[in-house]
Amino acid sequence: MTTTLRTDLPTLADTARRMAHAGRGILAADESIKTMSSRLEQEGIPSSEKARRDYRELLITADGLSDSVSGVIWCDETFAQDLSDGRPFPQAARELGILPGIKVDTGTSKLPGGGGALITEGLDGLGDRLASYAERGAAFAKWRAVFDVATITLYSARANGHALARYAALSQQHGIVPIVEPEVLCTGDHNLGASAQASSLALSVAFDELAQADVDLSGIVLKPNFVTPGLDAPAATARTVAAATFGVLSDTVPPAVAGIAFLSGGQPTSHVCEALRELHRLGDRPWPVTFSFGRALVSDALSAWGGDARNVATAQQILVDNCRQAGQAIR
Repeated sequence: MTTTLRTDLPTLADTARRMAHAGRGILAADESIKTMSSRLEQEGIPSSEKARRDYRELLITADGLSDSVSGVIWCDETFAQDLSDGRPFPQAARELGILPGIKVDTGTSKLPGGGGALITEGLDGLGDRLASYAERGAAFAKWRAVFDVATITLYSARANGHALARYAALSQQHGIVPIVEPEVLCTGDHNLGASAQASSLALSVAFDELAQADVDLSGIVLKPNFVTPGLDAPAATARTVAAATFGVLSDTVPPAVAGIAFLSGGQPTSHVCEALRELHRLGDRPWPVTFSFGRALVSDALSAWGGDARNVATAQQILVDNCRQAGQAIR
């Protein structure tokens, strides 16, 4: 019996390029049950499994979303749910031209001996979970490491970088593109230089660990923060933020990386879009840049929806407009 090998299946590099190229970005809708429930309640919406599903369905089924969004990240609850028409979320996303992604870390805890630094958990049983997600159609995954400018050290960077590398290697073994997210938080009153120093440490150590784990960089997407002053410090211009961010990335991110999708870090949509636009204008980048925003894209839509089915179309138009604004920054 002759076995015919399929050659039409996308490679990790193909998928990673699709996520970060062509003026589209990644929508982060992966809040935990606790966080999403809190956000619903803040909008006066009673929290329930159905309410969380209805909200995520509103997002993914917005007409025209795929024009600006290449992929969407969900938590485990949403990934396992069906839309109101009976289609599983991953299937519906693909039919709508959007790649389905899954957050696989399980949150943070205090790093022992880390002086207040955090370590991201979730490696136990990760291989089996990734196998299940791949079988159900996941194209990519996400793991978030969290750093604070005041507490980051070589030890905390190394511990989190090692976890990121193990996650990334496991994801690629299961045919899933890993989003590698070493986020330096913008909370605090630190200046631009302190943010640059912390971001440089987090990124350089992460890529050292990725190299040791033999992770294929052409099959990953990096999700970093912009280099900005703390939210309690005087703001910097978008051009200054873009220049500082590009300087850090140029020193730490290998050219082989398929793409860089920036997180919003709680900044207003207009601010992060302008910084992304300035960064995109820098023509000597070896990697494409795009967005992977959450609150910056969806908060207005959540408020407009308010849990009322009569407001779905209005909320979806707000979402699409925000995503289009982010997409225009990289076109």
